[in-house]
Amino acid sequence: MPGDRMGREEMPGIYLDQAATSFPKAPGTADAMYRYMTGCGCNVNRGSYAGAYSAEELVYDTRMQLCRLFGAGNAIADPKNVVFTKNVTESLNFLIKGLLRPGNHVLVSSMEHNAVMRPLVQLEKQGIRFTRVPCSDDGSMDPADLERLIEKSTKAVIMLHASNVCGTVLPAAEVGNICRTHGIRFILDTAQTAGVLPISMEETGADAIAFTGHKGLLGPQGTGGFLIREELAGELEPLITGGTGSISHTEEVPNFMPDRFEAGTLNLPGIAGLNAALNWLLSQPEGSILAHELKLTKRFLRGMEDAEEAGRLRIIGKRGTEGRTGVVSIVPLRMDPAELAFKLDELHGIATRVGLHCAPSAHRTLGTWPGGTVRFSFGVFNTEREVDEAVEAVRGIIQGAFRSPPGPLRSECF
Repeated sequence: MPGDRMGREEMPGIYLDQAATSFPKAPGTADAMYRYMTGCGCNVNRGSYAGAYSAEELVYDTRMQLCRLFGAGNAIADPKNVVFTKNVTESLNFLIKGLLRPGNHVLVSSMEHNAVMRPLVQLEKQGIRFTRVPCSDDGSMDPADLERLIEKSTKAVIMLHASNVCGTVLPAAEVGNICRTHGIRFILDTAQTAGVLPISMEETGADAIAFTGHKGLLGPQGTGGFLIREELAGELEPLITGGTGSISHTEEVPNFMPDRFEAGTLNLPGIAGLNAALNWLLSQPEGSILAHELKLTKRFLRGMEDAEEAGRLRIIGKRGTEGRTGVVSIVPLRMDPAELAFKLDELHGIATRVGLHCAPSAHRTLGTWPGGTVRFSFGVFNTEREVDEAVEAVRGIIQGAFRSPPGPLRSECF
């Protein structure tokens, strides 16, 4: 059966697509999901028996872990202000569509992912405007450029914390200060940074932090959510409504947290896995994961320097490890990016991501539109040996292309 072939043996020999989803997951994640499915399996808010209470304790504990991870402090006095969704895209839709009204204006960076841009483009038809704050060709942003674009009708700044294309980290704390000064809501997308960079809700000044469970948090797909300040929660209209297991005597939407935003059954097996992943993450020495990933990033960048100097490829974004995550994009100069990615997989068993990475605005900013890039992203379980093998593989493939007559580029963006 096809399902019998799923698992580690089906993965490439070297997995360098951690920005898409982490692999392998944190130790204990799969076991926790299995234990939940076979030993509990109960719903929450919908049973008055021991198994249901056990499931509720698991969910509550996971909310507490997320408060700890994001340094909520006084920003969130109660874990009830942690809302579970199925991914960061759904979280951003909750926040964007729940907050904005016709006539509102929004600021975003020019590096945004479509998780932000598609909802905003959709809302343009309802009279909501947005302005892109221009970023430099390495993906960085000057907060002063953002402040100059604030209007009387500006309701919020919605911004990613780090680019999924080139790894550049944007100045969240500085933007948060500007938002506080001007009385503007600040929504931070941590898809690429949660679990890797230190993120404090207090220090960033964020009114809401959207996260996903399956990337840097090393948990399962289908998990995510957002942390929200009490004041902003009161301004949001729920995106999805229905049964919550609470105040069942009324057909009105609950006005208390988190039930107001958690209609229907949660992904409880996924939350069990996320709980285990967070336990593992929070047990690691502070800063150790980031240090490891940046060490690998530095090694890879150094390995690409000679090829760039020889005019065989272009490194996109920052050349050093300051102000970045473990995401590196390159563009080969004598072959199609898709061909390089295909040969890395076919000849060397190396998994990367090629194309536009659901971020066309970022590629326009970086000068890689419309051909896209080949993206390498490193995680906590990758090794120096894997990075060295990837470097040698890229060099060999590109050198081979330079020994052959150049052909037409035929990039297809994924």
